[in-house]
Amino acid sequence: MLVKVKKLNENAVLPSYGSDFAAGADLYACTTEPIAVEPHKTVMVGTGLAMEIPEGYMGLIFARSGIASKRGLAPANKVGVVDSDYRGEFMVALHNHSDEVAEIQAGERIAQLVITPYMTACFEETDELSDTTRGEGGFGSTGRK
Repeated sequence: MLVKVKKLNENAVLPSYGSDFAAGADLYACTTEPIAVEPHKTVMVGTGLAMEIPEGYMGLIFARSGIASKRGLAPANKVGVVDSDYRGEFMVALHNHSDEVAEIQAGERIAQLVITPYMTACFEETDELSDTTRGEGGFGSTGRK
């Protein structure tokens, strides 16, 4: 699949896959100075890139396991959703879950992007829903651990 990428900054780094079978492509911080992320705060980190995700697909922005587990930095919204009609800069809202100040360096890998297909649903109001074994059971109602 071809995804067109426009560099908005000459220092921007194109997304890249860390291995032959990686599902997520690394996104890189595009900054001229280190960015300090205070404990329990969120900062917007630009990638310096805009992309043209094909129609029928979306981009999902996930945490990178290394900086999430070792430094406590992960997307504030857990998973970012980028629609195929978005043409602005790809930004990552990085949240510092740790009690220490964390620094993001220029060119550092900050998140990963997964391109995946989606389906658009049609929603229809109704007075009745079909019965299931679970029924209206909510969180934890299946009894499985």
